[in-house]
Amino acid sequence: MIRTLWFYLVVVVSSVIHATAVIGAALLGVKRRPGGVYDWGTNDWSRHVLWAAGTPVHAEGLDRIPDRPVVYAANHSSMFDIWALAATLPGSVRMVAKQELARIPLLGRAMVTAGHLTIDRAHPARALEAYRRAAEIIRGGTSALLFPEGTRSRTGELLPFKNAPFGLAIAAQVPVVPVYVGHTFEIMPKGGFLLRPRPIRIVVGDPISTTGMTVERRQELRDRVYAAILALQARVDAEGAAR
Repeated sequence: MIRTLWFYLVVVVSSVIHATAVIGAALLGVKRRPGGVYDWGTNDWSRHVLWAAGTPVHAEGLDRIPDRPVVYAANHSSMFDIWALAATLPGSVRMVAKQELARIPLLGRAMVTAGHLTIDRAHPARALEAYRRAAEIIRGGTSALLFPEGTRSRTGELLPFKNAPFGLAIAAQVPVVPVYVGHTFEIMPKGGFLLRPRPIRIVVGDPISTTGMTVERRQELRDRVYAAILALQARVDAEGAAR
């Protein structure tokens, strides 16, 4: 219980500090650059949260990530997926997330200010416009992080994937990098409030090319990425059972 209370205290304090810094930088006209304040606002905040929670991240396969913008596709069963990936993935990465996150006081504004994009899933036209902007950001040199399930899994099992994120990767003509995040469901599942600290494991799969693909093939790409993440999950589960 003490660890849980400490975790929430650090989340609040660190959120205020990092969000204020990002918004203040934007008001002062600070330009975007790799490793600058807008990257720091997400990455450093995430590292503080993970430290407070006592959940170190062990990542493997980072060397598989191309030295160019990509679309990361990851499973999603906990808020800790976001923090673990933001603290670990290299380069400038922006999330494409549900619009509800932008409504969080102060933090939501900082998220949008830093360049993260929100999707209005209730209005397809607005969602498509957000994906179009995301494609422009990717072509400008920034990677995108998406959770193709569209929501957090309530069981920890992989949910069916939506098509739209893969249309984004095809539009930007960048590789999709499948990523599996393990053990975050046990730490704090959707709807949970108590913290159960344990190490988080991130496994990066081989990039899947979109070169020459058209948007009509997005379901094919979706299925390939789904199979890749499912294989990564099976590997992590098997290794855990063998210990």
